[in-house]
Amino acid sequence: MPHFGRRFVPLALFASCVLAAGCSEVNSTIDKAQACLEAPKIVTELIAEVSKLTNDPQALDKALDDAATKLNDVADEAANTTIKEASDNLATTLTGITVKDANDAVDAVQKVGTDGAAYVEKIAQACS
Repeated sequence: MPHFGRRFVPLALFASCVLAAGCSEVNSTIDKAQACLEAPKIVTELIAEVSKLTNDPQALDKALDDAATKLNDVADEAANTTIKEASDNLATTLTGITVKDANDAVDAVQKVGTDGAAYVEKIAQACS
C-alpha cells in the first residue's frame, strides 16, 4: 500500500499541473474576450462624448483623460499583445491631447475620431 501512495502523489501533482495550465488558458481566453468587448466600447463612447463637448474644453480634456485611464486598465488586463500595445498607444495619444480652447477642441475631436477608428479596426483584427 505505501508503494501505491508513492506513485499516486506524483501522478496527482502532474494532473493538478495540467489542470492548472488548462485553467490558465481559459482565463487568458476570457481576458481576451473581455478586452475585445471593452476596448471598442470605450472608444465608441469617447467618440460620442467628445462630439458633444466641443464647447467645453475642460470637460473634453477630462473625458480624454478618463478614456485614457480606462484604456490603460484594458491594456493591463489584456492577455493579447496586440490589444495591449494598441490600448497603451491610444491611451498615450489621448493623454497627450491638450484642450485649452474651442480650436483645440475641434482638433481633438478630429484626432479622436481618426485614431479611434484605427484603434477599433486594429482591435477587431486582433479579436477575430
